[in-house]
Amino acid sequence: MANITLGGNPITTIGSLPKTGEKAPEFNLTAVDLSHKSLVDYAGKNIVLNIFPSIDTGTCATSVREFNKKAASLENTVVVCISRDLPFAQARFCGAEGIENLAMLSDFATGSFGKQYQLEITNGPLVNLHSRAIVVINTEGTVVYTEQVSEIAEEPNYDAALKAL
Repeated sequence: MANITLGGNPITTIGSLPKTGEKAPEFNLTAVDLSHKSLVDYAGKNIVLNIFPSIDTGTCATSVREFNKKAASLENTVVVCISRDLPFAQARFCGAEGIENLAMLSDFATGSFGKQYQLEITNGPLVNLHSRAIVVINTEGTVVYTEQVSEIAEEPNYDAALKAL
């Protein structure tokens, strides 16, 4: 279990992120057009998973904006932003912000992604949402970088994640 904080208050997740060198766990998530996407849909590409509690918070929105800017120049790479927000909320945000360089996927239906990647929050005001984390997967489907952000209100290390590619 990961020990993280929200506003300095301790909270935990159900486990630890996948280990570097392991195959990335499969997932099945809902896109903003209500289609379903899985890890296999991104086969042969580098994948940056930007995972967060909700698009409707300042830090989460900032991480999407930052990765959208950085993703425009990445070759053979897709940035996938994942939360438990409804796909409609994700689509509204992307439309309002002009987000075009990344994929938004929702784990609203089952929460299975949060469980498979061991980042579901177990206590506190954000219980059952995802913790803020980054998982980078190479073209072979292997995890090459992870970051469990220790304070949910802080941004991830964008440069370290992208350097792992």
